[in-house]
Amino acid sequence: MDFTECYRDTVSSVAAAARAGCRKRVRRLIKRGCSVDCRDNRGWNALHEAAAAEGHQACVDLLVDHGADPNRTCSQGWPQFPIHAAAEFGHIGILRKLIAVTDRVCDRGDGMVSPLYVTIHNSQIKSVELLLSEGYSPDAQNCTHNFGLRSPLALALCQMSNKPYSEIVRLLVAAGASLTEEDWMDLHFAACWLPLLLKAGLDPSLLLQPHMLEQADNEVLNYLLQFVNWSTLSAPLKHILNERRVEKTWEPSPYLDSIPCLAHICRLQVRAVLGPDLLMTTNIVHQLPVPPPLHGFLQFRDIPEASYSHSPPSPLSNRIEEYYSTHQHRHVL
Repeated sequence: MDFTECYRDTVSSVAAAARAGCRKRVRRLIKRGCSVDCRDNRGWNALHEAAAAEGHQACVDLLVDHGADPNRTCSQGWPQFPIHAAAEFGHIGILRKLIAVTDRVCDRGDGMVSPLYVTIHNSQIKSVELLLSEGYSPDAQNCTHNFGLRSPLALALCQMSNKPYSEIVRLLVAAGASLTEEDWMDLHFAACWLPLLLKAGLDPSLLLQPHMLEQADNEVLNYLLQFVNWSTLSAPLKHILNERRVEKTWEPSPYLDSIPCLAHICRLQVRAVLGPDLLMTTNIVHQLPVPPPLHGFLQFRDIPEASYSHSPPSPLSNRIEEYYSTHQHRHVL
């Protein structure tokens, strides 16, 4: 049997050697004229194999140096480049090598899936950092057709019950990820994502919507209201809060029974003038003519974060897991 060809249930001899991490064997097979780009029944080639699982940097380097095509995609489910395999398993050295040679069409191209989605799904923080630092878009492309997800940020937010995703959300927002209502209106994990987004410059007035005030947990709602002038809420929003108080689904903090103090109103005005993004994400407060102890106050650092009390399953996260289980690769020799 000629293992340099692609058969239904086989991988090529070069791919098998790359999977095993046997650089000497890979080199020997290449010298014998075996193809480095032969694909198996999944569409994987030797570069996919070397980049996945344990990850074999020496084999990846050898294959790339001998002309292996990093832009050959897996034929199963969605276009998977070797870079996706490296990103999934968090092989930083391999990922860095493949970033340099992979076509950026996978970054934002229609019908593609950015490797950011893969790194986020697998909580590979270092891989997320590397991709963003190398210029991959924090918004990637809309993958609603594949995963039911609009953006990498939507994926990270829907899995915020796990601590690694908090850091990933911070990285995405810091890199300029777009904040859309569709991304943050899943209120199950609001105690996790709300502090991060507000500190990252999200305008809290965007959250003053009926759905938010009707569905948010007690702690989350009290936390949010400390970032606004609660005494000037619109009549419909005040009506929602009054109903929740009567129904005992919300217990307001004591401060909400009085008007905001002058200091709070002043910092709201500072935020209105500077903008929430500039105020919360830069050191511009150090340039203001106020005593240093007030810098943290102006950035709302005195407000304790909302506590996280429950962890219902996320439908979005379940769809991702179901998709990965359905399209799991089978390694068959």
